[in-house]
Amino acid sequence: MGRVNGSVAWRVALLQGASLALAAVVLAAALPRSFFEDFGWLAGPGVWALCALLVAALLRLPALPVLVGAAVAGLPGLVGVLADEHWLGAPLGILVLGLWCGRLAASARRRSRGPASAAAA
Repeated sequence: MGRVNGSVAWRVALLQGASLALAAVVLAAALPRSFFEDFGWLAGPGVWALCALLVAALLRLPALPVLVGAAVAGLPGLVGVLADEHWLGAPLGILVLGLWCGRLAASARRRSRGPASAAAA
């Protein structure tokens, strides 16, 4: 298995979790429950992606690879939806996104050091 930048992984997980929690509170206060019953299938993935883009911007990670990671990491949420437990997959998804971005950062660092120093590492 490839290397993971643990610092980036933890920061991504914490920032994704915090931004999702903040977005959930704001949306729950601003919108009626019926909105989420009717449009939650769209709002949830949209907020997940927007939070991932925010995290990418804050940590200066490339947006497109982070969005791909957010899509992959969002798949555990489907388990929660299918089990009728909305938040079941969120913690696992946050962990997967953190690991994805940690590996992305480690890979970028190895590429920037070049082939000679990467082989020595």
